Order: sequence, then C-alpha cells, then structure tokens
Amino acid sequence: MTTPSIQRPTTTAFFVQAAISFGLSLAALVIGIIKLPVGQWERGFLAIGLVFVVSSAFTLAKCVRDRQEVEEVTNRVDKARIDKLLIEQDVFKPGQV
Repeated sequence: MTTPSIQRPTTTAFFVQAAISFGLSLAALVIGIIKLPVGQWERGFLAIGLVFVVSSAFTLAKCVRDRQEVEEVTNRVDKARIDKLLIEQDVFKPGQV
C-alpha cells in the first residue's frame, strides 16, 4: 500500500506568474544598472554581482528541490518497511505480546 504524494502539482498560472515576475525584476535591475550615473567599472561590478546572485538563486532552488525529493523517497521506503513489519506481525499467534 503506497500513499499518494502530498505534493500538489504547480498550476500553469502560478508558473507563468513566477516567470513574469522574475523577468520583470531582472529587467528592472538591468535597466537600473544601465541608467545609473556611475562609471563603467561600477556598472560592470554590479552586472557581475547580478549574474552571481541570479545563478546562486537557481542553484539554491535546485538544492532545496533535490533535498525534498530525497526526503520523499526516504519517507516512502521507511513507510514500506513499517508496513511490511506490520503485515508480518501476527498478533493472534501465541507467545507474542
């Protein structure tokens, strides 16, 4: 007996909203860096910082997702072991408490 996954699938509307908000925030920040009244070195530094922040955010999101998937698999294996032990246990057999 397996339990269905309690993780709900992401709706299309939520995915689109998340993608649009990411795109708008990234575009606003890029435009802000371009329009900033500073020299090219400062702009370059901010642009490189932006690239690092975006890539680390994606990496962190992937690590969190991978950890959740591992925990889900581990929980399923543990539940299967417990189910097997319960099925093998005969409470009506003499000598068992």
